[in-house]
Amino acid sequence: MSEQHVHHPRIWREVMQAVIRLLVLGGGLIYFMGRAEAGLNHFHNQPFVNIALQIALALAAIGIYAAYGRLIERRHVSELSAGGSGREWSLGVLTGMGIYTACVVVLILMGYYKVEGLNPIAFVLPAMALAIKSGVFEELIFRGVLHQSVENVLGSLAGTLAASFVFGFLHLLNPAATIIGAIYISIEAGLLLSAAYMVTRRIWSCIGFHMGWNFVQEGIYSGVVSGGPDEPGFLKATIEGPVLFTGGSFGMEQSVFALLFCTTTGLILLRTAIRRGHFIAPLWKR
Repeated sequence: MSEQHVHHPRIWREVMQAVIRLLVLGGGLIYFMGRAEAGLNHFHNQPFVNIALQIALALAAIGIYAAYGRLIERRHVSELSAGGSGREWSLGVLTGMGIYTACVVVLILMGYYKVEGLNPIAFVLPAMALAIKSGVFEELIFRGVLHQSVENVLGSLAGTLAASFVFGFLHLLNPAATIIGAIYISIEAGLLLSAAYMVTRRIWSCIGFHMGWNFVQEGIYSGVVSGGPDEPGFLKATIEGPVLFTGGSFGMEQSVFALLFCTTTGLILLRTAIRRGHFIAPLWKR
């Protein structure tokens, strides 16, 4: 029997497993994310209840993901392994907060971001709930399910492109979304988050980065999150200037500074993943 005939059944088996994984696990997580999104709306004026709800739903989603891997796929769910998770999550949070802050500092120096005062500290609470929802659910779906499922068959390049494209263009569902903003997110955030996943082969740093970025964006700097609602944060700020620099109504993700800083970080992480041997070839080349 030829080598080609030996490999064909395995390839088709992996393809079917990937499709089922996308439909069943991805669909289940999307349902939970919808519930989390509803919580953000229903309990907007009850931030502590909202935060507790987001934590509960996030833990349930992580449990579903882990159970699917262990019971259905019969594998060790290494991407959710606890070893080093706190350190990786913390590093992701600090990186997300740091890059966003760097963008704000540049805008301040250019005179496009002006602080006029402070709001009560309670203004940061809605951003905490949003950060939990977006960080956990979106990373489980886009990096854990979509990137990994495509990567298992077509390799890391295809997994990164697929997760980045879908992640970016789903932001067109937001009220003030723009095509340019979706493209920017696909490049800057899609590359960075997929590369962060590939560096460690765990999802914690991706969740941390996503949470850190979204939290300071809305909760501290009063920025718009990816074309979503304009909610005030801790700083009373006026952001006025060219859309190229400020991101306009879409938020910092459409700023050329975010594109530069995030994409550069993503390329550094991608190089690290490749040097560690974590960049996977398509199934038929392994």
